[in-house]
Amino acid sequence: MSEKVPGFVRWIPAGAGRAPQVSGSLTLADHLGACFARWGINRMTFMVPPGLYAIGAPDSEAPVVVTANYKMSYDLVRRALCGRNVWLLVLETYGINVWCAAGKGTFGTGELVHRIEKSGLDRVVGHRRLILPILGAAGVSAHRVKQRSGFDVTYATMRAADLPAYLDRGGSSTPAMRELRFNWYDRLVLIPVELVLAAKPVLPAAALIYLVTTLVWGADAAATAALAFLGAVCTGVAIGPLLLPLLPTRSFAVKGAFAGALYCALLYALAGGVSWGGAATLAAFLALPAVSSFYTLNFTGCTTYTSKSGVKKEMRLGLPVMAGALGGALFIVMAGRLLV
Repeated sequence: MSEKVPGFVRWIPAGAGRAPQVSGSLTLADHLGACFARWGINRMTFMVPPGLYAIGAPDSEAPVVVTANYKMSYDLVRRALCGRNVWLLVLETYGINVWCAAGKGTFGTGELVHRIEKSGLDRVVGHRRLILPILGAAGVSAHRVKQRSGFDVTYATMRAADLPAYLDRGGSSTPAMRELRFNWYDRLVLIPVELVLAAKPVLPAAALIYLVTTLVWGADAAATAALAFLGAVCTGVAIGPLLLPLLPTRSFAVKGAFAGALYCALLYALAGGVSWGGAATLAAFLALPAVSSFYTLNFTGCTTYTSKSGVKKEMRLGLPVMAGALGGALFIVMAGRLLV
C-alpha cells in the first residue's frame, strides 16, 4: 500500500494496527498530476486508497478530519494540515471530489460508517468526534452516523485552507469560513476539463459540418461555418461560465444564449456578415446561440449553487427550445438554398 500513498513517510501505530504517516508537502509530481487532471488527463484514476492516514504524530486525542479519495481533495487537506498532528480518514468516493460525491451518495452516511468500522477508528482515538467538510453535508446524515457508529459529526469549513484556523479556534468556524464563493478563478480552473470533454463530440461534428457545407456551398463557406460552430462551443464552455454573474437572468441556458448572441453579432461584424445573405444570417443567429446555450447549461454540473431538481427543470424547458432553434436554422438554410 505504501507505494500507492502519495506523500508516504512511514508506518506508525494506530490502535491495534498501523496507519501510513504522510507528509503535508506536495511534490512536483503532485502538482503536475493536478494540472493534468484539470485537463482531463488520467482524471478517472486520480485517486488515493481509502483508509486512515496520519499527518504528523497524532495520538488518541488528535482530531479526525474526513475527506474524499479524489487526490486533489486529499492533497489540499494534507497540505493545509502540514505541521499538525491529525488523523485523516479518507472515504472511498471513486476519485470524485467531496461536493460531487456527496450528491452522488458516495461521500455519504453508509461509506463513512463503513470506513470508521474498517479502520478501527474507535480503537485509535479516545474521543468520538469527526470533522467533515461543509460541502459533504448533503450526503451525510449526522444523527444516523451517531446511531450507527457512536461518532459525532461536525461540519467545519468550506475550504481546506481554513482548517488550521478552525482547529486553532477550538473547532469553531467564522462566517467567512462557512461562506461559499464561486469567483472568477474558481470557474476558470474548471474550464480546461470541460473543453476536453466537449472536444470528443464537437470535433467530429465540426468535421461533418465542414464536409456537408463544402459539398453544397464550397470550401470558403465550409471553413466559416465550421469555425463559427467551434467558436459557439467555446463561448458556451468558457466565456459563458467566466461571465456568469454579468449575464442576465438566473437561467444558465439563457445566460449561454445571451453570450452566444453576442458572439454571433461579433462574428457577423468581423467576418463579413453583410455578404452572408438573409437566410444564412438568420440561421446563424438561431443556431450559434443555441449551441452556446447548451454548453453553458451543461456547466451547472460544475457549480455549487444549482439543485438537482432545478437543473432538471431548466433542461426540460431549455432543450426543446435549443432543438427548435437548430431545426429552424437548418430549415432556413435549406429553404434559402432551394430558392436560389
